[in-house]
Amino acid sequence: MRTHHAVVVVGGGTGGISVAARLRAADPTLDVAIVEPSPWHYYQPIWTLVGAGVFDRDISRRPQADYIPAGATWIRQRGAELRPEANLVVLANGDELEYEQLVVAMGIELDWAAIDGLDGHLGEGGICSNYAWDSVESTWKFLRDFRGGNAVFTFPSTPIKCAGAPQKIMYLADDWMRKTGVRDRSRVIYASATPAIFGVKHYREALEPVVQRKGIETLFRHDLVAVRPAAKEAVFKQLDGGDEVVLRYDLLHVVPPQRAPEVVRRSALANAAGWVDVDKHTTRHVRYPNVFSLGDNSSLPTSRTGAAIRKQAPVLVAQLLATRDGTASTASYDGYASCPLVTGYGKLILAEFDYDGNPAESFGFDQRRERYSMYAMKAYALPEMYWNGMLRGRA
Repeated sequence: MRTHHAVVVVGGGTGGISVAARLRAADPTLDVAIVEPSPWHYYQPIWTLVGAGVFDRDISRRPQADYIPAGATWIRQRGAELRPEANLVVLANGDELEYEQLVVAMGIELDWAAIDGLDGHLGEGGICSNYAWDSVESTWKFLRDFRGGNAVFTFPSTPIKCAGAPQKIMYLADDWMRKTGVRDRSRVIYASATPAIFGVKHYREALEPVVQRKGIETLFRHDLVAVRPAAKEAVFKQLDGGDEVVLRYDLLHVVPPQRAPEVVRRSALANAAGWVDVDKHTTRHVRYPNVFSLGDNSSLPTSRTGAAIRKQAPVLVAQLLATRDGTASTASYDGYASCPLVTGYGKLILAEFDYDGNPAESFGFDQRRERYSMYAMKAYALPEMYWNGMLRGRA
C-alpha cells in the first residue's frame, strides 16, 4: 500500500518529535507523518544520574503517544528503506510512504557486537553501561556493591551520543567510592580513544584539574576492542601504535562504538562515513533538496546532544517551510552544543560551544567552575524543559 504525506519524519526521538511539533505549530494544516515503532519515549541524558543511584530508571520513560503532536499521523512501523530518488520511505511491513519533504531523525546505533567477547555479558560480572535502558540499572548495582579494585571507564573511537557521558559517571563513581570508604583501595582508570579529556580547550583546561584532584588515571588513544569476562580483563588497542593493553577490572563501564542506523548507511542519503549528508548550516541534504536531517544520524560536525538538537530543530523547520513556500530562509545553525559535565554529586561544569570550539555560554558567570546550581539545572530543570518545552515545539 502506498500513501502520501506532505512531510514524513522518520524517527520519533528528540529530533523527530521536536521538528514535528514545530511544523504543526507553525502550520496546523500541514500533513505531517511520524514513523516510529516504539511505544516509549526516553529522556536519555538522565541515565548518568540513574547509573549513579540518584534517580530511578522509570523517570526517564514516558508513553510515546503523549508526545505525538496533535494532528500529526503516527505510523507505528519501522522505516526499512529510504529511496530519495523516488521520494519514498519503505516501511518494515512493505508499505510505502510518498513525501514532498523528508526529515531523517533516526538517531544512532549502538554497535555492541564490535567489542569481542561482550555479547551476553553486559550487566554481569561488573560489566555495565549507562548507554541503554536495559543496562543502566546495572551501573548502580555494581557501583553500590563495589568494594575496591580497578574501575575502568571507556570511550570508543567512533562518534557517540553525549560525548561527556563516559566521564560523568566516572566522576560520580569516584565520589561514591570516597563516600563509602573504598577509594583508597581502588584505581579509577579512564581509557579513552580520544587524545584528551575534552575536545574543547576552554573546558579541557577546567577538567584536567578535576581529573588530577580525584587521582584518576588516564590512558588516552586507547580503544576497547575486547573483554574477557572469565578473567575480568579488558583489551585495548593503542591507536598510536604499540602492543595491546590488557587491564584487569572489577567494574567496567562500557561505552559501545556507535554508528548511523543501517537504514541510513545503505541509502543514497549517506556520506562516505554513513551519516545523512547535510549542509552544516541549513541541515538540508547536499544532493536531495527536499530532504533534511538533524541529530545523531546527521553529518552535522558537532557533539551529538539533545541541546544541539534544540538549536538545530528551529533552523531545519524554517528551511523546510521556506522550501515549501518557494522562498529562501536565512536561518542558520552555528554548531551550538551543550554538555552539562557532572563532576560529582551536586557539582557540574556547563560546557557550551559552537563549531569552532568557541564558548557560547548562556550565563554571565564562569561556567567552567563546578556549581550546584548547574547540577540542579541538569537534574531538575532540563528534564522539565525537555518534556514540556522541546517535545511540544516551544523551547
